[in-house]
Amino acid sequence: MNWEQRLEFHEGFRSTPYKCPTGHLTIGIGHNTEAREFTDAEKKAIGDWKKGITKNMAYMILRTDIDICLKDLKKLGFWYYLDSERQYALLDMCYQLGYNGLCKFRNMLEAIRVKNYDRAAKECLNSNYAKQTPKRAQRIAKLIKSGVWEI
Repeated sequence: MNWEQRLEFHEGFRSTPYKCPTGHLTIGIGHNTEAREFTDAEKKAIGDWKKGITKNMAYMILRTDIDICLKDLKKLGFWYYLDSERQYALLDMCYQLGYNGLCKFRNMLEAIRVKNYDRAAKECLNSNYAKQTPKRAQRIAKLIKSGVWEI
């Protein structure tokens, strides 16, 4: 499963706009329309998104969202030293919480920086994030701890 497919696994796909659990207008594969406006290319491709979008359109939006997350994640000095599975774990959290939300996990990020993955996994689960999306948070914490993706 590639990163896009994993995000779809966690976020699901909705062709029409909906309010996410935090009340934000969302569409596609968890794209928060209030956090990021569509690019000109996206607007041209999707047209009136309030009437719905296709899965292909959702993936186009998702790729842009991932690129933005990756640009932000590269600000973490240790990002480049992580294996791809732990990079995905941070991408997933960044995608769901935003980069600023991820940065609130100071203890977890510090533990990852020093490769204390047991502590990092515990810090991941010691959060509102884990209370709000327990299955996803448990899966991500396990991925941080083991470096192995499991469904």
